[in-house]
Order: sequence, then C-alpha cells, then structure tokens
Amino acid sequence: MSTILLVGTRKGMWIGTADDRRHDWEFTGPHFDMEEVYSCLIDKRGERPRLLAGASSMWLGPQVRRSDDLGKTWQETPNGAVRFPDGTDAKVERIWQLVTGPEDGVVYAGSEPGAVWKSGDGGETFTLEQALWDHPHRPEWNAGFGGQAFHTILPHPSDPQSVTAALSTGGVYQTNDGGASWQPRNQGIRADFLPEGQQYPEFGQCVHKVTRHPSRPERLFLQNHGGVYRSVNHGESWESIADGLPADFGFSIVVHPHQPDTVYVFPISGGDGRYPPGAKARVWRSRDAGETWEELGQGLPDSFYVAVMRDAMCVDDHDPAGVYFGARNGSVWASADEGDTWRQVVCDLPDVMVVRAASI
Repeated sequence: MSTILLVGTRKGMWIGTADDRRHDWEFTGPHFDMEEVYSCLIDKRGERPRLLAGASSMWLGPQVRRSDDLGKTWQETPNGAVRFPDGTDAKVERIWQLVTGPEDGVVYAGSEPGAVWKSGDGGETFTLEQALWDHPHRPEWNAGFGGQAFHTILPHPSDPQSVTAALSTGGVYQTNDGGASWQPRNQGIRADFLPEGQQYPEFGQCVHKVTRHPSRPERLFLQNHGGVYRSVNHGESWESIADGLPADFGFSIVVHPHQPDTVYVFPISGGDGRYPPGAKARVWRSRDAGETWEELGQGLPDSFYVAVMRDAMCVDDHDPAGVYFGARNGSVWASADEGDTWRQVVCDLPDVMVVRAASI
C-alpha cells in the first residue's frame, strides 16, 4: 500500500507519494503552474482513485480538473465545470472546496462568491444549489479577510438529503430536504468583531472551518474567528471547547479518521499576529472531543512566523493515521504516528492553501 499527498498552492499543485511508512517522499510538480489551487480531492470510490483539483487561472478563470491516473494526465470540462447559469449576475472567482457525497458519483464544490454546487458525474459538471444562492440572507453575507466563499461542505454520511455548509463571513447553514431550503445553524457561536450585546447573531459569524467524524454525524467541531466549538445536536447549538488551548483563533480543524473523539487544531495568536503563540509551530490534539488538549511539537520548529490555512491540514486513512499541515512559507510537515512526532517532507513551495492525503 502507498500514500498520496496533494499540496495545493497559489502557484500550482504538487503531488507527493510514499509507501505506508510515510518516511521517504517523492514529489512531482508544479501541476497547473502559476494557477491558484485552493481545493483538491482524492476520490477513492471507483475502481481507481480520481484526483480533482480546483485551479484558478488569472487568464482563463477557475476550473475543476480531474485525473484518473494519479496526476500523470488531467482532463477538464470545456468552458469550466463550475459556472453560474446564464442570466446570473455573478462570476466564479475560486473553487474553495471539493468533497464527496454519500452517493456514487456525487461531488460537492464550494465557490467564491459564496455558493454551493453539486455534481452527479464525479466532478465533470456541476449544478448550482439554487435555493442557497437565493437565500434571503445572502445579500448580507460579507467577505472575510480572504474573500467570501463556502469553504466547508459536509454531506451527511448516510442521509443524502442533509448537507451542512459554512462560509466566511456568514456562518453555518444546513439543508435537510435535499437543498430545497437552508437554515442558519449558528446558535452559541460568538462574533467578537460585533458590538457588545450583538455578538450572537442568527448569522454573520466568521466561521473558519467545520468537521466531523462519519461515525458520529450529529457531532460537529468548528474553528471560528476567535473560538473553538462543538455541537452534539447536528448544529442546532454550539458550546466552547477552547479551554486549555493557547489561543482560540485559528483556521484549521480536523478529526482523526478512526477515532471520533480525537481532534486536531493549529492555534494562531489572532487576527493581528497571524502566527502561532510564541512563534512555535505546534499542533494541539484532544482525545476526548475537546474536553482537554495536549501540545504536540516533537520535530516542529520553534521559529515559525506563518499561519496554517483552513484546508492546509488533513489526516490520511492509515492505521496509525498520518497528520499533515502546510504553511504559508511553503513548508509541509507530516506525522506518521498520529501527531506524536513530526518531520518536514517538502519545503520552499509557494504559499500552501490545501493539503489532502490518502492510502492508495
């Protein structure tokens, strides 16, 4: 068994391969040289893995590219796979998210401006989730520091009618009727940039990332612009789990592939100092769903003045699981023992925006 690692940057994507020990890596790239790659996906549902990448060219615009031979060759949909219908007063700038749905061939995409899209053919063509685009809240969604985009899409692992999505700055939304309607799911999430007394609005929170384990779909974990949260009722309400962390600001949050109570975050000092506390690169792990946290830093640098972005942290599906993060200085770090020890696997790449890994 081998391992594949996709690293999307602001100037293309690199593909790393290793055996199941994940010690020695070989990389190819850049694929899509000088194009921004904010999203990628390793879809293992077919007879052979399909790789998808959301790449944006300043000349040709965004495109979902796909490969069925592990990146040796790539195909794309003429005129773009993700495009607003004719007559819509909007243009796709970037593709921020690519995830599989529970049904064969279903892939979801999240875009900038904030929209969600669904594909039934493995990512070759996409259809706009019109009810979310027409939501009465949409005119009041604002752009976060990085833009207004649906950066999180969580299809329910067993209910095709249910999808949870999140954007900055708008918050968490959810459909339970196959996209016919969408409701905000932000109760308990604090918007600390709003005036006192108005910091718990129905929507408008700057959510950075949401995740969950497929065996516990009712429990969600959320990294906010200030705040780390957990929901035990499918997003109906949220509670803080930030106690014990050195900072409650950050972008990424991921859950262990086999242990639903194990969660990883990469804290950052805050909106003003966007690097880890004390400039020490540290991953923090909870083994009890956020009740307590432990610092993981063996092998990580103590001089690290850069951030890890919302999709630039991931886990693979090995046992023991691998944990990965890429940083804005172009370095990528990996742990083959669930975060206990770390080593750098590649450096001096462009600004890393997304990493994805899997056994193949």
